Amino acid sequence: MRGVTELAFVADGGGHTRLKHLYQRAPARVLMPDGADAGVPVAVLLNTGGGLVGGDRLDIRVSAAAGARAVVTQQAAEKVYRAPDAASRIDVRLSVGAGGWLEWLPQETILFNGAQLRRSGVAEVAAGGRLLAGEVLVFGRRARGETFARGLIEERWEIRRDGRPVWADALRLDGDLARTLAAAGGLFGAAAIASTLLVDDHVSGHLDAARQWLAQACTDGVQAAATVVGGVLITRWLAADPLPLRSSFARYWSELRRRIGGLNGALPRVWWS
Repeated sequence: MRGVTELAFVADGGGHTRLKHLYQRAPARVLMPDGADAGVPVAVLLNTGGGLVGGDRLDIRVSAAAGARAVVTQQAAEKVYRAPDAASRIDVRLSVGAGGWLEWLPQETILFNGAQLRRSGVAEVAAGGRLLAGEVLVFGRRARGETFARGLIEERWEIRRDGRPVWADALRLDGDLARTLAAAGGLFGAAAIASTLLVDDHVSGHLDAARQWLAQACTDGVQAAATVVGGVLITRWLAADPLPLRSSFARYWSELRRRIGGLNGALPRVWWS
C-alpha cells in the first residue's frame, strides 16, 4: 500500500487562504472542515486503511505559499501494527513561503509491539515564513498492558531556512527496546515522547515566554524542556502516561498559535473527538 497526499495553499490577497492544489491516492484522504480562524483552512488527513503494516508507505507534501496560513492535522492516531519482515515508511515534506504560517499537527503515532517504522521529515521555510510542527510517539497499547519491547523506530527531521540546513535530528530505537525505554540514560520509563518545533525569524525572543507556557502546561508527571538551536525553538516531551502528555502538548500548542501566530487558541475539533 502506498498512500499519497499533496496539498498546496495560497493567499488570495484579501487576508484569506485558499486551497490551490489537492492530490490524494488511497488509502490517503483529506477532509476540509471549518476551522476556528476565519480565512485559515484546516486540512484533516485520513488513512482509510486503519493503520500501517510492513511495507506500507505514506508520502505527504504540504506547502503554504507566501502569505498563506493553514493548519494540517489528522483525523485519528496513526497505528503502526506488528511487522516482522518489513518496515512501514512515512515521508513528510513541508514548505512555507515568506510571510506564511503552517501548522503540522498530527495526532499520536502508536507503535504496537513488534512494529517497524521509518519516518522522515524535511521542512523548507523561507525568510519571514513561520512553521509550527510536532510529532507524538506512543510506545505500545497501554490500555492493553502492551509495551514496545521489540521492533524498530527510526525517525529523522531536517529544517532548512532559505535552502540552508539549520537543524537536524535523528532517533533510532532497535534491539532491546524495553531496556532502552527504561534506562535513566534512555527514556527513563517513558510511555510517550513528543517534539514541538517552531521556526520564526525572532524565535530567540520567544524562548523565555515559551518556557513559562511550558511550565504551566505540564501536569501529571509530564516532563518537558525548551531550547533554541539554529533559529528553531525546540521543545521535548516525555511522560509515563500518554494521556497527560497529550493534554499538556495541546495546551502548549494553543499558547504558541495564539501568542506567536496571532490565531485563535482552539485546536482543530478532531483533536478532541
